[in-house]
Amino acid sequence: MKKILLICLFSCSAATVLAQNTKYWQQHVAYKMDVSMDVSKYQYKGTQELVYTNNSNDTLQKVYYHLFNNAFQPGSEMDARLHSIKDPDARMVHNVKLEGKTVKVSRIESLKPDEIGYLKITNFKQDGVAASTKTTGTILEVVLAQPILPNSQTTFTLDFDGQVPVQIRRSGRNNSENVALSMAQWYPKLAEFDFEGWHTDPYIAREFHGVWGDFDVTIRIDSAYTLGGSGYLQNPNQIGHGYQDEGVVVKMPKKSKTLAWHFIAPMVHDFTWAADKDYIHDVVKGPNDVALHFLYKNNPSTTANWKKLEPMMVKVMDFYNKNIGPYPYQQYSFIQGGDGGMEYAMCTLMLGNGTLEGLYGMATHELGHSWFQHILASNESKHPWMDEGFTTYVEDLVTNALSDQKVANPFAGNYKAYYYLVNSGNEQPQSTHGDRYDQNRSYSISSYVKGCLFLSQLGYVIGSEKLDQTIQRYYHDFKFKHPTPNDIKRTAERVSGANLDWYLTDWTTTTNTIDYGIQAVTANQEQTRVRLERIGRMPMPIDLTVEYADGTKESFYIPLRMMHFEKANPNPSLKRTVLQDWTWAASNYDFTIAAPKNSIKKITIDPSGLMADVKQDNNVYILEQ
Repeated sequence: MKKILLICLFSCSAATVLAQNTKYWQQHVAYKMDVSMDVSKYQYKGTQELVYTNNSNDTLQKVYYHLFNNAFQPGSEMDARLHSIKDPDARMVHNVKLEGKTVKVSRIESLKPDEIGYLKITNFKQDGVAASTKTTGTILEVVLAQPILPNSQTTFTLDFDGQVPVQIRRSGRNNSENVALSMAQWYPKLAEFDFEGWHTDPYIAREFHGVWGDFDVTIRIDSAYTLGGSGYLQNPNQIGHGYQDEGVVVKMPKKSKTLAWHFIAPMVHDFTWAADKDYIHDVVKGPNDVALHFLYKNNPSTTANWKKLEPMMVKVMDFYNKNIGPYPYQQYSFIQGGDGGMEYAMCTLMLGNGTLEGLYGMATHELGHSWFQHILASNESKHPWMDEGFTTYVEDLVTNALSDQKVANPFAGNYKAYYYLVNSGNEQPQSTHGDRYDQNRSYSISSYVKGCLFLSQLGYVIGSEKLDQTIQRYYHDFKFKHPTPNDIKRTAERVSGANLDWYLTDWTTTTNTIDYGIQAVTANQEQTRVRLERIGRMPMPIDLTVEYADGTKESFYIPLRMMHFEKANPNPSLKRTVLQDWTWAASNYDFTIAAPKNSIKKITIDPSGLMADVKQDNNVYILEQ
């Protein structure tokens, strides 16, 4: 029995060590696609060769592909979701009179056969041998001809037929601004396999997750159309349309009816393009000689705004380069297309008929996604707050930095939106899968707003300088990878030296709220005694400012014991006293101010407004003189 026990203990111990020392890995893909577009029917045919590298320790018996176009069919899961969610996306429904009442009806359910989207796969082979396939909604399941062993490669080939749907959401044809083709998620796209397994989420109009790799794409289309999208155009001399080779703009001979646009996109996890006959195409030199492409409709009412946008985006990219990390590619395209702003590899599809302010805000946000999703490729389906929230943070940061009228807290509006969500009773934890929020509004505030506050409030917790360093190190350590929530937390811990597991847990996996108050202020001879209370479940370190009757101010800092950390003084111009730390288990905290009560005018918890205290009426104590 002792010998067996010792063997068991040794085996279990060895397994634990192996689990703790598993090295990071990610799969790799190399796509080669050739597609011909029939612009009269909005249909296309293509071939795809995909070299897949299995860098995992698993032997793969199956693989899965996303067929996103299939979502745009009556009866699809996207259609069903529009019927079940409490507040369907207004762009995806229309109002219909039914028995005297106005009801919202899915636009998808009324699509005709020549208006739906589809992707049909044929002739699938693995290393030249036929493999078994099965399509279920937006997922293609492939039973492999031969298992893919760890650390080995295989080659998949297939043919595909696609139809571009009437524009419902993001991709499609002839959108509300009359852009002909917005080709997002248009090809058979291999699903991600990582340490959590396969990610085969059905497409219901939320976010995406993809495998890092290289794309070689040829698009054959009517020569009247101008294209823009991911990657670098390889044959500008044959194309023209405003693309340049060695500074020379080339015009295509009129006799050519079809052009073959050849793009290479290295180390990305997606490939997107758009096309229209009336695009104006401008190219502006950005920071580090990056070519910024602007493709927009020739519309007299909006052309001037697009021209004004161009130098603005040069400044925005420069800010992102300096405050996050250098943009690693040599081109980025702002393309009018889609039904809103949406980020893709090396480009965005965005609305183009708005005001200059609207264009600037949309372009700034979508460009920010080049860092937070298309370089730092988190799983935005499972953790949408990591890409939408972090992008919102840097968007607000740069907008304020480049504004003529700067504000002390550029995130103030986000805090108000978060408080609204809390008070509505509809908040769900940020760990909720992006597809499975009860309401679109709750999803949006949780992802964009509360995700932004994760960073702005982290600056309150560890200090603004440490937050800036955290963002830059996060980019340096995890670019071209798939970072998880724990990775941003651990980066902040490495930079600051603080223990932050409590912060990640409470903020992202629960709906615990922060609520502190000043419970009592009492005279104690020539001193003043202050009692604070923690009302909410989520603990925080406390910054507190005392304003005296003579106009002077003094600050106090109460560390949170579980952090084992002391933040640098955020306002060095004020004298600061570091008090005894506050434990989570204690709901009250007492400290003494070395001044009589009648000399104090006001006491304020968190004058910065960066701590998301959901009830702030008890954060200020004003003493009557």
